[in-house]
Amino acid sequence: MGIQDTDRTLPSNRMVFELRRDQERYQQFQQDIEASMQHFGLTEPERQAWRDMDIAGLARMGVHPYFLPQISRLFKGGGYNHNTSDAARLYAEKMGIQQEDK
Repeated sequence: MGIQDTDRTLPSNRMVFELRRDQERYQQFQQDIEASMQHFGLTEPERQAWRDMDIAGLARMGVHPYFLPQISRLFKGGGYNHNTSDAARLYAEKMGIQQEDK
């Protein structure tokens, strides 16, 4: 699951890119993920991966590696970017990364 596996046509890539840049779209995502997924034209497998917060599944589908941790921030916020943040823990859990408790 590296950069060479990125599917530039995958709607999830466009969605992550736009949600991170547009505060209004991000707020809409937080309020109604289903409407956001429809707006960006996600396929049903993508939609299910988003519903399940299946970051590894999205990686296998071709989401750009840079966007993968950004997905956890879309769900958990990015104000406290540290290894023990909720977003970092979600990313580690969904990617099968062992974390040490500190």
